[in-house]
Amino acid sequence: MDTRDRRPGDLLVRAGGVVFAIGVVGVVATVLPLFLGTRPLPPAFYWLSMLAPLGLALALAGVLVAAQARRRAPRRRDAA
Repeated sequence: MDTRDRRPGDLLVRAGGVVFAIGVVGVVATVLPLFLGTRPLPPAFYWLSMLAPLGLALALAGVLVAAQARRRAPRRRDAA
């Protein structure tokens, strides 16, 4: 994507998606040993799983920024 094609909020949505994906990996790594009957992972993985809601919040903030920017943009009337 070219920098000219970026709209307000795009970077927040992308960052939120990456952080959410890392958090989901943390959730799977935390829950999987419980189903397999192995030793639980260190508590750091519980904190890693907290990145999932943080990523979701970042992406939502990006969507809200994009909506606000679109709302404030001047309306164009195309001549037909």
